[in-house]
Amino acid sequence: MDIKNEAVILLKKYFGYDSFREGQETLISSILDGKDTFGIMPTGAGKSICYQLPGIMMEGITLVITPLISLMKDQVAALKEAGIRGAYFNSSLTPGQYRKALALAKQGTYKIVYVAPERLMNREFLDFAQSVKIAMVTVDEAHCVSQWGQDFRPSYLKILEFVEHLSQRPIISAFTATATKQVREDVVRILRLEEPTVLTTGFDRKNLFFSVQKPGNKYSVLKNYLDTHPGKSGIIYCLTRKLVEEVCQRLAAEGAAVTRYHAGLSDEERRQNQDDFIYDVKPIMVATNAFGMGIDKSNVNFVIHYNMPKNIESYYQEAGRAGRDGERADCILLYGGKDVITNQFFIEKDNENEEIDEEERALIRERDRMRLKKMTFYCHTNDCLRGYILSYFGEKAPGYCGNCGNCLTQFEEQDVTRTARRLIGCVDSCGQRYGLNVIIDAVHGNNTEKIRRYFLDENDYYGLESDKSVHYLRQVADHLLLNDYLVQTDDRYSVLRLGPKAGSILAREETVTMKVAKDREPAQKQAKSKKIDYDVKNPELFQALRELRMKFARTQSVPPYVVFTDKSLKEMCAVMPENKEQMLQVSGVGESKYKKYGEAFLEVIRAYR
Repeated sequence: MDIKNEAVILLKKYFGYDSFREGQETLISSILDGKDTFGIMPTGAGKSICYQLPGIMMEGITLVITPLISLMKDQVAALKEAGIRGAYFNSSLTPGQYRKALALAKQGTYKIVYVAPERLMNREFLDFAQSVKIAMVTVDEAHCVSQWGQDFRPSYLKILEFVEHLSQRPIISAFTATATKQVREDVVRILRLEEPTVLTTGFDRKNLFFSVQKPGNKYSVLKNYLDTHPGKSGIIYCLTRKLVEEVCQRLAAEGAAVTRYHAGLSDEERRQNQDDFIYDVKPIMVATNAFGMGIDKSNVNFVIHYNMPKNIESYYQEAGRAGRDGERADCILLYGGKDVITNQFFIEKDNENEEIDEEERALIRERDRMRLKKMTFYCHTNDCLRGYILSYFGEKAPGYCGNCGNCLTQFEEQDVTRTARRLIGCVDSCGQRYGLNVIIDAVHGNNTEKIRRYFLDENDYYGLESDKSVHYLRQVADHLLLNDYLVQTDDRYSVLRLGPKAGSILAREETVTMKVAKDREPAQKQAKSKKIDYDVKNPELFQALRELRMKFARTQSVPPYVVFTDKSLKEMCAVMPENKEQMLQVSGVGESKYKKYGEAFLEVIRAYR
C-alpha cells in the first residue's frame, strides 16, 4: 500500500477524520520521506496530528519535547482514547512511576513519548534514549528555542546536545503557533535542521471575533458579557495575581461558576482548579498568563483580556485558546492606560532568567519595549484588528475582514488640532514632569488633589477643554502618542514628554486628524452576510449527548472533549446517524472511539428520534 494512502486510512481509524486539514498532509509527507520538518500553524490547526500520525507509522519511538505538563497528560490520554499507547516523563511522576514508565518504554510499549526539556540530559533518561531506536524528535512550542521568541527557555538549548548523544541522528520536526521571521530563522539555525521542509499555513483563524474596548468600568463590561452569554466556557486573563483574586471573588459572589489560577496558589489547588475548568465543573477561569499553555480544551467560547498583554505573540497565543473546535468564539481585550505602565514595570524588573548576561538582558528589554509599543498600537488602531495581527506576523491581509470590532464600526476623519495643541502645550508648560492622567485632568479642568498640589489650576491650559469628555481627551492623547507627537518614559512612574513632531503643532505648522467612530449600524448590516452559523440543531439532543459524554469522561478520568468534541456532538445532532457506518462518517469518530462509545451515543440518538 502507498504510504500516503496508509496515512489517510490511519487518520480515519485513529482520529476519526476523513481528510487532512490545511498543511497537515504536506508536513506529514515530509516526515514520512525522512526530512527535517518545521510547521508554523495557529492554535487549533491540528499540529499534534502532524507528528503523532507519522509517529505511529515509523519504526521506533517518536520523542515529543514540550515544556507543558498539562499538554503531556491530555495528549497521552487522547492517544489512549484513540487506541495508541503513549507515555510522558515530567516532574509530576513519582520516582517509582518514572522508573516503571522507562522500563516499559525500553520494552517498546509506547510509540510516542512526551518529555520535558529539563529531563533530556538526566542520566536515566539519556540511558533509555541511547538504548532504543528514536525515529523522530519533535520539538513542540519551538519558539522557546529563540531569545526573540515570546517565551524563551534556556532548557531548549539542551535539545541539540541531547540529539548529539544519540547513536543515530533521528528526524527532527518542530512546531509552533506564533513565530516572527526572526524566530523562524532562529529555530532552523539553533536546532540545525537539515534542508527542512518549512511550512506556514497562515495565522488567520476566521472563526475568532476580535474586539478592543476601552471601558471606564471594566468589571461592568465583563459582567454584562457573561450575563448575555450564559452557560459558555471561557478564560479571563488578568495581569496580576491580585486582580485575578478580585475578579474571581466578585464573580463567585454574584453566582458565577468560576475558578482561578496563578503562581501564588499551591500545586494542588492549581491542579484542582484546572481540572474544574477542563471538566466544565466551573467553566469560567480567571487567570494570569501562567495558565493555558497546553490546555487543549476545545469548547472555550471566549477569551477576555481584562488587561492588555505585553506583546502581540502572547496575546494571539492566549486569545487563540478560544474556538479550537472551529466554532465562533470571541476574543475581547479591555484596554486601560494603566496596562501600559504595569507591563513596563514587569519588563524593567524581569530578572528571572539567570542564564543570560547583562548585555543580553538589555537587548531583550529593548526588544520587549518595542513589542509592548506594537501591542499598544493594536489597542488604538482604527484599522482591521485581524489585519493588524496578520501583518505583524508577516502575512498579507485584506483591509476589511468583516469579523472584528473595527470592521463592524464606521469611522470618520475629524480635525483634532486644537485639542492636540492644548494637550501638547500643557505637557510643555508643565516642564514635561507629569503623567497622562494629570495632563488630561488639567486641560479638562478637574479639581483633584494632584492638580491643586502641583498648582496646575493656575496653568494657562487649565480647563480649556472642559467641554470635551475625558474619554475623548484620552483618545486624542493616545493618537498623539501613537504618532510621535508625545512620548511616554519607560519607567514605573511614566511621564509625558514632547515627541519629535510636537514642535510643528505648537508652531501651528501642521494639523492633526484622527478617525473617530460613528454609527455602527450600516457596517453591521454590510458584514451580516459574512456571519458564520454556529447554531446547534436539536438542542435537546445536544444536551443529552453532553450529559452522556460527561458520564464517560468521569468514568475514564479524562476531559469531556477527549471523548468527543462539541463539534462532533453538533454534527451528530445535525445528521442523527442510525448505525455504525453513519456514525463513523461523523468528524472525530474513529474506530477506537466507536468501539468504546459509539453504541451508547447511537442509543441516545435513537431514543430522541
